[in-house]
Amino acid sequence: MTDPLERNIVDLAIRARVASRRTAWLPTDAKNRVLAEIADSLADRATQENLLAANQTDLEAGRAKNLSAALLDRLALNQSRIQSMIDSLREVAALPDPVGIVSRMWTRPNGLRVGKKSIPLGVIGIVYEARPNVTVDAFSLCFKAGNATILKGGSEALSSNRCLVGIISEVLSRHDVGDACQLVDSTDRQSVALLLKQEEYIDLIIPRGGEGLIRFVAENSRIPVIKHYKGVCHIYVAGDADVGMALNIVANAKVSRPAVCNALETLLVNRDIAPRFLPPFGQLMEAKGVEIRGDSETRSLLPDAQPATEEDYYAEFLDLILAVRVVSNLDQAIEHIEKYGSSHTEAIVTNNCRLAQEFLDKVNSSVVLVNASTRFSDGHQLGLGAEIGISTTRLHAYGPMGLESLVTEKFIVYGDGQVRG
Repeated sequence: MTDPLERNIVDLAIRARVASRRTAWLPTDAKNRVLAEIADSLADRATQENLLAANQTDLEAGRAKNLSAALLDRLALNQSRIQSMIDSLREVAALPDPVGIVSRMWTRPNGLRVGKKSIPLGVIGIVYEARPNVTVDAFSLCFKAGNATILKGGSEALSSNRCLVGIISEVLSRHDVGDACQLVDSTDRQSVALLLKQEEYIDLIIPRGGEGLIRFVAENSRIPVIKHYKGVCHIYVAGDADVGMALNIVANAKVSRPAVCNALETLLVNRDIAPRFLPPFGQLMEAKGVEIRGDSETRSLLPDAQPATEEDYYAEFLDLILAVRVVSNLDQAIEHIEKYGSSHTEAIVTNNCRLAQEFLDKVNSSVVLVNASTRFSDGHQLGLGAEIGISTTRLHAYGPMGLESLVTEKFIVYGDGQVRG
């Protein structure tokens, strides 16, 4: 092995594997102390000033590279976002430890007592783009679940990530687990490909970012990958919906943070309510700066809307653009979701309990809501503490991934001398 970059990647993977043997059985109180000390470090004024200065370096470089407004928003840190990281660390520390839980025991006819016990996954690699908060959220969840973490953030956030991992590593070193958080400190795109080859040392890869990044990881990894390609989220406004409620939910889902994966991308409106709902909806979206792309029925009620193409209904816009379609009933809405959706998040607005339950039963996306914004598809909002990502892969984990998604189970068997005949 002569390539310096490859040597570096292999070395940090080995060190993470060794560290994972220690983190696997750290007592709960020791893990919680580490997380609390990291939170305290982030709360320190001087530390925050250093972090914001590092982030400003990234933002200036991003503007020079003409990064989109959406990417710059994801990249930016401020006092509020730092406080969110601090709160997240403290919330994860307060959550029950998912490691070492015996979920069930049963006795076989030969007297063997068989059970299942939760254990850490081992070493988890996180490949992500311009969101420095992922550095803290991913590490805290992996660590509380007894895992070591290898972080490969986007080059556009390198200064911020170096600062954050420095803060984390300093605390870990005081507890003799300094290698439990590793940063791939390289802007070379080849570093990701090399990381994805370390199946001997890494147990799971979780990519977070745009569809292009996630497809690259999924297609090139020798390691199991939990992924979601994109968030094409839908809301169906049923014929009996409360118009005021529907307007509030749709506006929040589309406008509050349009560049995130749980933002609304396609609105489906029942034909019976369309004449009452779409005109005030159009006025509201115009006031919010949202471009509407609609089918012919939508445009008959909203003449200023642009024609929607087939591609628009597959699109994750991550912007103030919304595709709209008028449908005749719930079945047609579900057919649309099944064809164009990405198994991320769907919602219905209705006052009919039977219709709501039918939507919950028939729509099998990772999060399905009744009379609530798609923006609640989030680990923190659903009571998981921080989340490491949202999985649209149905194996192992599905939907927002909290602590329980970062452990697996082994069989434990108690005997008293049994042998197999």
